[in-house]
Amino acid sequence: MSKFALFFMLVYLGGFASAFLTNGASAFLLYQAVYMINAEERWWYHQVPDFSYSFYTSILMLAVLAIQYNKLTTVTRWRDLPVIKWILLFLLLHYVGYMHAVNELQHSMFTFNFLKLVIIFMVAYKLINTEKMLDACLWVYALGCTYIGYVAKDVGRNGAGRVEGIGMVDSGGDGNMVAAALAPSIVVLLYFAWQGSWKIRFLAAFCSAFVVNALVLINSRGAFLGVVAGAGLFVIYMLMSRYQKQGQRATAIFIVVAGLAGALSLTDATFWERMQTLQADEQGERGGDGRGRLEYWMVTLDMIKDFPTGMGVGGFQTMSLAYIGETKVPHSTWFQVLGEFSWHGLAIFIVMLWSVFKLSSKTEKYLLYQGRIEAYFKMLMLECALISFLVAATFIDRARAEVLFWLILFMCIAYNVYFLQQQTDRAKTKQIPS
Repeated sequence: MSKFALFFMLVYLGGFASAFLTNGASAFLLYQAVYMINAEERWWYHQVPDFSYSFYTSILMLAVLAIQYNKLTTVTRWRDLPVIKWILLFLLLHYVGYMHAVNELQHSMFTFNFLKLVIIFMVAYKLINTEKMLDACLWVYALGCTYIGYVAKDVGRNGAGRVEGIGMVDSGGDGNMVAAALAPSIVVLLYFAWQGSWKIRFLAAFCSAFVVNALVLINSRGAFLGVVAGAGLFVIYMLMSRYQKQGQRATAIFIVVAGLAGALSLTDATFWERMQTLQADEQGERGGDGRGRLEYWMVTLDMIKDFPTGMGVGGFQTMSLAYIGETKVPHSTWFQVLGEFSWHGLAIFIVMLWSVFKLSSKTEKYLLYQGRIEAYFKMLMLECALISFLVAATFIDRARAEVLFWLILFMCIAYNVYFLQQQTDRAKTKQIPS
């Protein structure tokens, strides 16, 4: 048995045992690891038992929730989280969409997958209810991205100068989707490198090297813009925010300079040639400057005129042959949602995201009131990580991506840990007679 197969089995069996014997939150950490490793697509999979690891991990999460439900509800309640109603409403749109879906088979498949994702989201929100476990979730995500970075290095570029077939469970092997999932981890690792101990900083630098190298090899322009937007915004917060501890700004400058030097050392001519196509060329050829995507976005608007209630999941691909003469996808999460569920669906999707940023802002104000600067920057990091993904997802179809809802989940957990639980504790304290 290879070391990877042995490691995976140890993680899987250890996660199961930990979920029942130590902390039920381990079930979601195991779910994350299974998703990122995606054992079924690795060369060593034939060396481990052949069964659905993600399915049984999901059952584990539900079992732990059932056993500990009363205990968990004392610290985490779904009704206290406003964003859940928007997620459920977005899910409801999928079921209403059966009435106008032009590709009912594909719509049904993705609706069922999204239902499973929503269930995982709600269960994980119950299970992860401490700051320590939130940090563990972030590290499992970052280490998972590191593993994918290792796989990308091992596989290397194909004849087209890209890396394909290395991704997570729901990426379908598409390099752009993998890169979009990796991009937010740069912001997460940047935060840990800034706020952590020297051991943590070394680990963050080690992980970042593999993730950045993977992004360079994949050559995704959308992910590049996502990293620039998310990490760039967080660096501005690091350097310009008036809420600082002694030595934070100097540490931030060192990490930024070292990070940039390391990132530049990993880039090559192929990467920069690919990034230069972000600029419009003189000929304006489709694909050379991104104008193909703009054309697809405009076609979505034409489709919505003919299908005012939306076309359902997969509708754009099905109808694109009639509108543009070839089978294509919208190449944008925003236009993907618009094409599937029309303007009201896009509005619900945007309000869902807006509600997450709203609760994050509320949490940040409360943390500043408490003087918890490190936790305040953690909230900013989570915001920037989500922004990083949304920028990358502007150029691919990822409305139901696992990592998107993980990032939303992490912000919701932080809201519960740093704000809701604190409010509950204060209320209990006031009830104690003097």
